[in-house]
Amino acid sequence: MDNKDAEKLFFIPFNTSGHWLLLAINPIREIVYYLDSLGNDWTTYPDMKVLIDTVLQAFRAQRDIQTSRRGANSITWIKVACPQQRNQIDCGYFMLRFMRDTLALGRLKIPTDYFDEFKCAFYTKDQVDEIKEEWCQFMIKLNVCS
Repeated sequence: MDNKDAEKLFFIPFNTSGHWLLLAINPIREIVYYLDSLGNDWTTYPDMKVLIDTVLQAFRAQRDIQTSRRGANSITWIKVACPQQRNQIDCGYFMLRFMRDTLALGRLKIPTDYFDEFKCAFYTKDQVDEIKEEWCQFMIKLNVCS
């Protein structure tokens, strides 16, 4: 990061050995937004939490931020109530859609009840197909499929 004090949101697509979910991290505020289209809690994946907490602690150390013992565990995990998938195969597309929705709004904070602009219990088939088409067009543009 060129400007270590500028707030940014970093997206981490995370695969839990067969299931994709999205972590959006604000390292300056030490906030991890957890978006899981199956509705699981991050405690379902303890290795993931340990890894991300370790990365944020290393980031803190690199910035020479002094914290008390109490502050050392100040990383905030926020479970976001996001649209849920109705099958066992669309998790990757949901993760991409969560990322795209956040980028489209240009916000550094994700509400715990998702964004009003995109709030729904489930994505429709058309909404899932839309992100599939965008992903295909992106891959074609990169010339990955030739």
